[in-house]
Amino acid sequence: MRFLYIDIDTLRPDHLGCYDYHRSTSPNIDALVTTSAVFENVHATDVPCLPSRTALLTGQFGINNGVVNHGGTDADPVTDGAAREFWSTLQLNSLPTQFRNQAKARTVSISSFAQRHSAFHWYAGFDEAYNVGKYGLETADEVYSIAADWLQRRGQEEDWFLHVHMWDPHTPYRAPAEMGDPFADDPLPSWYNEQVRSDHWHGCGPHSARENYGYQPNPAMLARFPRQPQEAPDLTAARKMFDGYDLGVKMADDYVGRLMNLLSDLNIDADTIVMVSSDHGENLGELNVYGDHQTADQITTRIPLILHWPAKLSPQRFAAKHYHIDITATLLDMLEMKIPNTWDGESFAKSLAAGKDEGRDYLVLSQAAWACQRGVRFGDHIYLKTLHDAYHLWPEEMLFNVVKDPHQQKDLATPDNPHLLDGRKLLQQWLIGRLPSAARGGDPHLNVMREGGPYHVRGKLKDYLQRLHDTDRTHLANELSSKYPDEL
Repeated sequence: MRFLYIDIDTLRPDHLGCYDYHRSTSPNIDALVTTSAVFENVHATDVPCLPSRTALLTGQFGINNGVVNHGGTDADPVTDGAAREFWSTLQLNSLPTQFRNQAKARTVSISSFAQRHSAFHWYAGFDEAYNVGKYGLETADEVYSIAADWLQRRGQEEDWFLHVHMWDPHTPYRAPAEMGDPFADDPLPSWYNEQVRSDHWHGCGPHSARENYGYQPNPAMLARFPRQPQEAPDLTAARKMFDGYDLGVKMADDYVGRLMNLLSDLNIDADTIVMVSSDHGENLGELNVYGDHQTADQITTRIPLILHWPAKLSPQRFAAKHYHIDITATLLDMLEMKIPNTWDGESFAKSLAAGKDEGRDYLVLSQAAWACQRGVRFGDHIYLKTLHDAYHLWPEEMLFNVVKDPHQQKDLATPDNPHLLDGRKLLQQWLIGRLPSAARGGDPHLNVMREGGPYHVRGKLKDYLQRLHDTDRTHLANELSSKYPDEL
C-alpha cells in the first residue's frame, strides 16, 4: 500500500472547478477527479485547524478527545491519567499508528501544523516528521521540495503513508508576485454584490468587511503581504480577498500537479492511493466573515474530499453526508484494517462496495476558537446555535437552506419554522448522547465560556469597542457592551 494524503489548508470545495467554481483555480485537481471518487458533503466535525486535525488524528469528536478551542483547557487532548500504559491511548489509536501497525507502512508527515499550534500530539504514530519551520507561512514550493526529496528516496518502496500539508489558501495571502493577477478579468462570485458589501461594511466583528485581517487594518501586514486585503470599502477592494484566496488555491493546485507527475515519473502512480482534502473551509464574506474560519456553518465546516483509488473506486460523485472521521474509518475498512473501538468515525465501506450513496442522517459541527457555536447539518438545512458570536452580533439561533441559499444570506429562523425546531431537537439529542463520554465530564463549549470565551476573542472587547467608536459605529459598540458586560 502506498497512500499520499494531500492536505490543503483552508480549502473550501466551491472554489474548485470540480465543485463547479467558475474560475480556473484547480486544473490539476480537476484532472485528478476524472479518475477519482468525489464526496460532496463531507464536513469536519470540529473547526478550525487544531480541533479539526485532532479529530482526524484521534478519530473522535472534540467533545470526546478534549480539543475544541485554540487556547485554554480545551485546546489540549485529554490524557490517560493513572491508567496510562507505556504507550498512551493517543498513540495506540491514532490514525498514522493504524497504518504503521496494521498495514506495516512507514508513516510520514510534512507539515508545520504541530509547530504553529503547539499541537505536538499530531506526531503520535508518525515515523518521520518534517517541519518547514515557518509556522504555516511557507508556500507550496517549499513543502513540495521536501515531499519530492522523500518520494525520490523512498517512494518506490512498498507500504507508506505520506501526509503533505500545503497552507497557501490560508491568510495572509502570499502567492508570489510572478503569478500575476490571472483572475483580474473574472467576475466575482454572483452572490456577492455591492448591496452585500455595503451591508457588511456597516456591521462589525473581527475579519468583517471593515476589518479584513483581525480587529483593525494592519499596515505592517499589508507591507509584508501586499495581496492581503485590510478592508473592503468598495467592490474593487473586496475583489482583493477573492483574488488572493483563489491565487492561494491555484498555487497549491500547481504543486498537486507536480506531485502527481512525480508519482508517474517514479512509475508508482498506478498503485498509489491519493486523497485530496482539507482541515476546514473559509468564509469569504458569508456571515460578514472575510477570509477567516470563525463559524460552525456550511462554509467553514464543509471540506473537499477527492479519493483516487482505481482498484476500489470508479469515478463517481457521492452526495451523502459524512464527517471527515467517517472517511478515515472507511479507508481502514476498505484496507481490511481494524477500526479502533475508541473512534467515533463510522465506516460506510459496505455501501460503497454495493454502489450505494449512504451516509449520516445529520451532522453536528463545532466551533469554539472564534465563535462558540454548533451547527446541525440535516436535510437541506443547517441550524446554528451560538453561545458567543465573535462580536458579529449574530442572533442566538440561525437557520439556512444551504441548497437554495448556499451562501447563507437569508436567515429562516422564525418561531414557526418547523426546521428550526428540528435543528434544535437534533442538537439536544446529540448532546444527550455525547455528554456521558465527554472528555472532561461536561460540555466543553460551556467550559470555553466559563474560561472567558473562545481563544481569539478573549480580552479583545475593550480595544474593539474603541475601534467601533472611532469608525462611527457607536451603536454597534453599545450593543456589544450590553451583550457581553462580563468581558468589560
